[in-house]
Amino acid sequence: MPTVLHAKHIVLGVSGSIAAYKSADLASRLVKAGALVDTILSTSAARLVTTLTFGAITHRPVVTDLFHPSSELSMDHIALATAADLVVVAPATANTVAKMANGIADSALTATVLATAAPVLVAPAGDAGMFVNPATQANLQTLRDRGIVVVGPVEGRLASGVVGIGRMEEPERLIGHIRKLLGARGDYAGRKVVVSAGGTQEPLDPVRILTNRSSGKMGYAIAEAARDRGAEVTLVAAPTALPDPAGVVVRHIQSANEMRDEVLPACRDADLLVMAAAVADFRPATVAQNKVKKGDSGGLDLHLVANEDWMPAATGPRLVKVAFAAETTNLAANARAKLAPKGASLVVANDVTRTDAGFGSDMNEVTIIDREGNAEDLPLMTKAEVAHRVLDRCLPLLHNR
Repeated sequence: MPTVLHAKHIVLGVSGSIAAYKSADLASRLVKAGALVDTILSTSAARLVTTLTFGAITHRPVVTDLFHPSSELSMDHIALATAADLVVVAPATANTVAKMANGIADSALTATVLATAAPVLVAPAGDAGMFVNPATQANLQTLRDRGIVVVGPVEGRLASGVVGIGRMEEPERLIGHIRKLLGARGDYAGRKVVVSAGGTQEPLDPVRILTNRSSGKMGYAIAEAARDRGAEVTLVAAPTALPDPAGVVVRHIQSANEMRDEVLPACRDADLLVMAAAVADFRPATVAQNKVKKGDSGGLDLHLVANEDWMPAATGPRLVKVAFAAETTNLAANARAKLAPKGASLVVANDVTRTDAGFGSDMNEVTIIDREGNAEDLPLMTKAEVAHRVLDRCLPLLHNR
């Protein structure tokens, strides 16, 4: 399934920071996702990374000089600027940021930024002292005021050996921000989407929890798909090993009640709620203040109480709700039974006994059931593909609100 990056023309500008080595990884990720990448190296960047590297990765000529005879820019200095769907400057040194903020176009990189009408993303990198300097901060604010998206830098160990803020944001996260920018005018533009993900954890004592096998991958895939289609996304996530998706507001919770306290307020002005989380049905009646010792009994009796099913309480003037049903038997019947009580327009059901799909897998095979009881069986596909199919089904429901 093509992603939002497929066939997009991205101009990648690389300036003279040691973080330029990360840009090769970024270029590779973009190309693998189907983007057409043209690279512009500043004079300083070309001393740190070679044109051969980027040429081999992108299979495109690399621009280094505004007036070089073989440069596309030498014939038309706005050629790449005009063709670009997005311009990314990563890394952007303090010097390059200053030039962009002041409209200086003395290089192929800064001339392209000045000439383009495409969105621009800047990923600063440099020494901590240079970044926090008021001049650099003022220049970055100038770029933001002009609509340029500034991502990072982040804190960590810098090339100088100092630990501080100045590291370029990692390529994986930059890809998320790039996808958000490219999808900003998608079919979910202007929509607010709330997604829950992962398996909630119910504490027994300070050490032990009751939980389930949900990895959170399905919910995260839905959050990313909605972001890529232009939505403003809030992800309410139970503990998971997954990194936070870039360009998404993430609220971390532990228990079912904590998830309720984040989801319900977020739904009041939302368009869509997708409850992909595996919310615990039960919790311990009491939570021990200290670790429960094994003692001499050889066993432990637990008294569990039912958690409230609070999805029916999720309301909003235009809210459409989608429930997920993780089932082991009677898949369609059990899923249909959840529609009315939860106030859901759709239920997405999957068989979690399978080893090739569902919990922990990157794949899923689901059945989507609507309020009339009609069932659409989807074949085995990636969770990213499932996410888009679910959003496709929700779109006409949103138009009717």
